[in-house]
Amino acid sequence: MKKYIVQGAVLASLGLLAACGNTGKNKDMEKKIVVDPHSYSKPGEALIKHLDLDLVVDFQKKKLSGKASYAIEKGADAKELVLDSRDITISKITLNQDTAGVAFATGVPDEVLGTPIIIKLKPETEKVTVYYETSPEAAALQWLAPSQTAGGKFPFLFTQSQAILCRTWIPVQDSPGIRFTYDAKVTVPVGYMAVMSASNPTERSADGVYTFSQKKAVPAYLMALAVGDFDYHAYDDRTGVYAEPATMEAAAFEFDETRKMLDAAEALYGPYDWGRYDLLVLPPSFPFGGMENPCVTFATPSIIAGDKSLNSLVAHELAHSWSGNLVTNRTWNDFWLNEGFTVYFERRIMESIYGKDYADMLSVLGYGDLKLTLAEMQSTGQQDDTKLKLKLDGRDPDEGMSDIAYEKGYLLLRNLELQSGREAFDVFLKAWFKDFAFKGADTEEFLAYLDENLIKKSEGKVTLDPKKWIYEPGLPDGFVEPTSSRLQKMKAMADEFVKSGADKVNLDSLSSHEIQFFLRSLPDNMTAAQMSQLDHKFHFTARKNSEEAFLWLRLSVINNYAEAFPALDKFLVHVGRRKFVKPLYEAMVKNPSTIELANQIYEKARPGYHSVTYNTIDEILQWNTRQQQ
Repeated sequence: MKKYIVQGAVLASLGLLAACGNTGKNKDMEKKIVVDPHSYSKPGEALIKHLDLDLVVDFQKKKLSGKASYAIEKGADAKELVLDSRDITISKITLNQDTAGVAFATGVPDEVLGTPIIIKLKPETEKVTVYYETSPEAAALQWLAPSQTAGGKFPFLFTQSQAILCRTWIPVQDSPGIRFTYDAKVTVPVGYMAVMSASNPTERSADGVYTFSQKKAVPAYLMALAVGDFDYHAYDDRTGVYAEPATMEAAAFEFDETRKMLDAAEALYGPYDWGRYDLLVLPPSFPFGGMENPCVTFATPSIIAGDKSLNSLVAHELAHSWSGNLVTNRTWNDFWLNEGFTVYFERRIMESIYGKDYADMLSVLGYGDLKLTLAEMQSTGQQDDTKLKLKLDGRDPDEGMSDIAYEKGYLLLRNLELQSGREAFDVFLKAWFKDFAFKGADTEEFLAYLDENLIKKSEGKVTLDPKKWIYEPGLPDGFVEPTSSRLQKMKAMADEFVKSGADKVNLDSLSSHEIQFFLRSLPDNMTAAQMSQLDHKFHFTARKNSEEAFLWLRLSVINNYAEAFPALDKFLVHVGRRKFVKPLYEAMVKNPSTIELANQIYEKARPGYHSVTYNTIDEILQWNTRQQQ
């Protein structure tokens, strides 16, 4: 098993050499060999180019079963194809058009990486077909009972393949540097709708059979499937939203500015290359704000606030259509290339539509999150994880998905823009998306491209050292911090409350971002009387906006404001978004008075959480140890 980990996915020959970009200035990069520590695959020997998927969805058994057929490209001396898998049962593997199974080998299972599947190839092998079924415990698949959905009548299935969970529902070369096209046939119970990260239906199939086609090459982490009781609402010929009938009216209203965002994005950085851009509102157990699956973003219902105040998440997932889906981090050690660029792009979209003040508030709120993350990581000895370039070898790459990649990455790009000038930076960024489109990139390629195409052309304007941002922990000295005059007033208002009480506070006509900053600016050592004053005047415990509710509930835990604990219970049982769930449980564990409350709530909430969420909370609460006692 270890030898496969060491070899990893060597992203070299068979067309992957060109993944470094094909401009004349970057030809020296084309000989680069990159090892993906999170994949057993050996694409330098045999590489997936196209996938034909044929699956049956069984809600009763909580399994997918069927076959995956791969068109492969081989090196001259190729002896084997190595696929990543985890908790998958293989019944047969065939080569080309033969129906007889061939022998294959598997390596020693690894808790994170799963099991390599080693398939011996013949000189004439061009196609490999794997017949298999998934496990009911497959980490990428969440099977929801009707009671866990908005409608309460039908079960629901959705996938979450990022970072290396695709291998739990498809045996595949599960590395972000390996791209392939795909076609799929998915059979579901009659009456259900199904969508994938591909061309999608807008009406339910009469026989429960759906076909999909993704003609743009994608990495495995962007493979996605959702099946359930949901309908489609079109905004126009390019955008729309899928949602359960019980959610559709609210969802259709909340996201009706999606087309504006798409137009703004194209005006900034070039054409959208994925056909339609749709959203699917998932049940609340979805562990993330959104997942940028090509053609259809999976979104949490926690951003449905009724006033479109949390729609920056839609701009973020849309921006991934360029940074991530189009230009992809070659390994998860370079995750910041996906997320730092996307946060920058997201805020430019929001500025284009809502103005600079709005974008400035988003930047300040993000900077606040970053400072908290930096302080937490420093206190726990995780300084290396505050670098942009990560070293996640031997670890689950999910551990690297923190605010560092998002907000520190954004700050680097924002400061490059400030020094070079927006016009020059936009020219650079547009060229980056064009030159690396449908390819992988790593940090070192970015640095070389940045030096050649921005820094050298800036005539001395760009003076920051990007390597300090990338390879050193924390934040370097001398950068420009985000500011917002509107949020500065919120800090003054919070200070005035501490000094004089709630009578001096007026939150009428303020945006959600201003209210969030007000809550963030309150101290962690408030009295019960102060908490009660705020709650009775502004009804924070009853807030429907998830961002505001989260901040208030965290304050309530820290300050032992027991009146909010029933709302805390309801929130944690209903919402599975890890961004909210993780800090709330952490706060309860740090407060001796709420440790038992945390365990009581978690016992009810855990069955509804996705594995991405409950694996995190299990560790915080030491749940496995507790259950064994």
